[in-house]
Parts: sequence; structure tokens; C-alpha cells
Amino acid sequence: MSRVTNIETFARAGYLGRAVVYGLAGYLTLTTAGSKGTTGVLEEIETMSGGPILLALVGVGLLGYGIFRLYGAWMDLQGHGSDAKGIAMRIGHAASGFAHVFLCYFALKAAFGSSGGSSGGGDSAGQAAGTLASMPMGNILLGIVGLGFLAAAINQATKAYTSKFMGLLDADAPAFAKHVGQAGYAARAVVFAVLGWQIASAALSGNASSVGGIGQVLDSLRSTNWLYIAVAIGLLLFGLFSLVMARYRRIRNDDVLERLKS
Repeated sequence: MSRVTNIETFARAGYLGRAVVYGLAGYLTLTTAGSKGTTGVLEEIETMSGGPILLALVGVGLLGYGIFRLYGAWMDLQGHGSDAKGIAMRIGHAASGFAHVFLCYFALKAAFGSSGGSSGGGDSAGQAAGTLASMPMGNILLGIVGLGFLAAAINQATKAYTSKFMGLLDADAPAFAKHVGQAGYAARAVVFAVLGWQIASAALSGNASSVGGIGQVLDSLRSTNWLYIAVAIGLLLFGLFSLVMARYRRIRNDDVLERLKS
């Protein structure tokens, strides 16, 4: 199998895995008493009938998406270039890749009998933040991570406003993709903005243990009921949009395709 076919397979499997995680995150947040982040969703899947098998499949999909993002950042599959802005975009894609590889590890660990349920998504995020903060200049590094999430929130909001993501889809993609994509990116913008603010605040206060994951972010929105519901629906729709991406996403631009074939 060629590298071109390989990367496309990884990408489409990855979008399917992402669809399951975000779709369930939105659905469970709307229909249960607790807010569910990404690792929380994986814990919920573990308790379902046939959960370990589904977890393993989702884990493989998340690994595929992680590989696609990391390889795409290295090869510049979206043609961002090598100037400062392009490098920043590619670093962002690489960070997304590492995050999805971590989720794959969490899913497969639970699927094969070493449950991560004892340390939920918020605890995992807090432990990761604590580890980072314990390093030399750790609070500064934690603050940079917080600023990175705030920058990601702006990026997600820009995608929601401009709908430029439609340029990544084939011409025969369904028309509703634009609207569900806008809703999904807008919801992620809110989540990333709150998460970035929480991390940056923890860095300033020196209280890394207060950092939580997406579930904690959603819980913090409960006091504004309409926003909480809107974000939950947006995450659900982002899962639907990920299904569209799995089917209709153009994986490479033509220039990079030629390099991969060579």
C-alpha cells in the first residue's frame, strides 16, 4: 500500500473515531447529570455492552487521526508553508496529533483491561498540569499552554465565522455540512477559551491541581444554562461534522500529493 493510500486511510479512520468521541460527548452531556469530556466519554464507552471492542476500534481511529495530524504537520499536507504563521499552524496540528495519540492510549488501556476509570478526565488533566508545573519554569510553561488554548479558541471561532473549512471538502459534500461545522467549531471555541483561561489562571496562582479537562469546563458553564446547552449541542454536531469529514475530506493538496507519490 502506498504512502498516499496509507495517510488517507489513517485520516478517514481518525475522523470516524473523532466523530464517536465528540458525538457521545455532546449527547451524554445533554442527557445525563454529569458533563463529559473526551476521556470521560471513553470511560462511558467502557461500561457499554461490547464496550471493550468499541473502545479498541475508537482507539485505533484516534491513533489514525493522531498519525495523520503528526505526519501532516511534518509534510505540510495543507500547504501552510515555512514562514512564522505556517510553522505556528503546523505546530498546532502536531499538538492535536499528540493529544489524539494520548486518547488512543487511554482507550486501548481501558479496552484491554487496565481501566482508566479510576482517574477521570479532570484528574488526568490535573496530573498532567501538575507534572508540567513541577518542571523548571513550570508555571511559565503552563501559562504558555493556556495561551495556546486561547489562541486555538480564536482559530476555532475564525473557522466558525468564515466557514473556510468547506474548502477542505469535496464539491459533492452535503450542504448541511457548513452549518453543523460552524456550530461545532463555535462550541469548540467556547470550550478552548474557558480551558485556556483556567490553565492560565492556574499558572498565575501556582495551583496546577485545579486544572481540569473538558468535562470540568462544561460543568463551569452550567450556571449559564443556555450556553451549556448550546455548547453540548455544538459538540454533538461536531461529531456529525466529523462523519462528513471522514467521507468527503480532501486529504492532500495537489503539490504535496505529487511529493508523496515521488
